[in-house]
Amino acid sequence: MLGLIWTVIVGAVVGAIARFVLPGKDPGGLLNGVLIGIGGSLLATYAGRALGLYEAGQGAGFLASIVGAVVLLLIVRVFRKS
Repeated sequence: MLGLIWTVIVGAVVGAIARFVLPGKDPGGLLNGVLIGIGGSLLATYAGRALGLYEAGQGAGFLASIVGAVVLLLIVRVFRKS
């Protein structure tokens, strides 16, 4: 249970930093930011494993999670404009 709470807190921080890096009008508020942060961390983890940067069982670091969240935020913005 504590792991899930910690994931949400880190996701919120990462999502907020990603929105700070890419300012703009994004709907969804805090919940959307948390989901972007968690999704960015997952994206960074799986991309890192595909590139051989992480082994099985390792997660992405904080900076890699921010990069993943920024990439995910860019993807969301591209699809929202379509």
